[in-house]
Amino acid sequence: MSQNHAAKIFLWLNRWKDNEQSNIMTGQMIKKSLIVYFVVMTIRGIGILQAQAITPDPRSKVDILLVVAHPDDETAIGGQLAKWIFDDGKKIGVIYTNRGQGGGNSIGKEQYHSMGAIREIEARRALSAFGIYNVWFLDGIDTPGQDVLHSLQNLPHGAALEKLVRYVRLTRPEIIVTWLPHFVAGENHGDHQAAGVIATEAFDMAGDPTIFPAQVAFPRETMDINNFYEGLRPWQVKKIYYFSDRDEALNAPGPQFDISAKSPSQGKPYIELAAQLHKFHQTQADVAQIAEQAEQSGNWQPMIEWLEKFHLIYGKSVVKCEPTGDVFEGVSEKPADFHKNTGYISPVARGVKLQFGGIFDYYRHFWQVHDLQHLATIVSPEIAISVGSYFHVPLLITNGDKKTIRLSVKPILPNGWQEVSGSGEYIISTGVSLPVQCFYFAPDNETDGFQPLKWQIIQDSKVLDEIVMNVKLVEWALPQ
Repeated sequence: MSQNHAAKIFLWLNRWKDNEQSNIMTGQMIKKSLIVYFVVMTIRGIGILQAQAITPDPRSKVDILLVVAHPDDETAIGGQLAKWIFDDGKKIGVIYTNRGQGGGNSIGKEQYHSMGAIREIEARRALSAFGIYNVWFLDGIDTPGQDVLHSLQNLPHGAALEKLVRYVRLTRPEIIVTWLPHFVAGENHGDHQAAGVIATEAFDMAGDPTIFPAQVAFPRETMDINNFYEGLRPWQVKKIYYFSDRDEALNAPGPQFDISAKSPSQGKPYIELAAQLHKFHQTQADVAQIAEQAEQSGNWQPMIEWLEKFHLIYGKSVVKCEPTGDVFEGVSEKPADFHKNTGYISPVARGVKLQFGGIFDYYRHFWQVHDLQHLATIVSPEIAISVGSYFHVPLLITNGDKKTIRLSVKPILPNGWQEVSGSGEYIISTGVSLPVQCFYFAPDNETDGFQPLKWQIIQDSKVLDEIVMNVKLVEWALPQ
């Protein structure tokens, strides 16, 4: 019973009292009894409602929250999802940052937002086959490319982060699993990276009551209009794990999982269970058909070779555990205390230094801010681009000397590469970081593996610093 309802009851009682002509003892006793009854019930009702309002909704609670970019991304770890759900009895929630509206349609003529609506249904049907019903979309725009900063723009970053922090506080997961926020040679989808970025940020923010504070403020009216606040609780997730869309598996510590092994609860190999997720994504033929062909032929090897590279990579934990231990090692039902990161520390420039700028510079700061420095070393700078494509390389020259310097940028490229711009002389004031945008045309032939491309900064014929990027030329790659 709300306070507004209680006021109406008292108003009615007062009117009844004023209109009554008889003043006999019995009438007075009845009225007093009714007033006492309604007062007691109103106070009790308000107390009960307040107690209910501060108790989180148990239907939303999950053990693992999977944060990915597009419908079908969940298939990358479908075997592990099967283990967690069917064998371990864990509850899973899934967040998609967009609806995959930027891709192609393998089954119909619908495109863009219309196809995105179809892909949302495909994803919900696929997940329901695994008993996953806690599914949300962040309404971002699918951005086919390798640029994480562009993908973050199109979410957009701030709005998507606020929504994701809300869902973390709503679902109260013990563990987050998401795409690796790293620039690698493979599909290297910017949306995948962006999902990993905001998932990491939400991991670090959801337990802080000063972040999006209206989410964790107690509502003024829990059963009436004008509920200004959301009544959630700050929530510290205990662990975060990543997986990557690199062409080759990364040599990084994480829990081991054999997708060819048999599920003890289902009596089938995990690869066959994972195929049930694939088959629903009919607008993406390469996803659905590989599963359908494997079921028809009984040859599961192509699916195994595709999925076994998506192993989990340890991110960080606020509970004691081993990076290679079980995902739930050290996890208990007790909520974790908020863990504060080191945070941003301004780098101290010493000497003259050449680094990759742009996205690579962003990640250097990102890993430091979120205490994920070990991710910076799991792969050297690399990229896969299409043959004959226009190739952009951002350089960053920092002058930590006490005087202005003049130097030149020199690229050292394999045969067949054509420079458009970038090399030449530059004047850099003391304490300044100068971005240099370099552009090239790539050769028209694929490479067997990587080619090293090198850049040097030279002063008076002396090489002050140099950096290398490994580049793989393939028939088709996402736009850079």
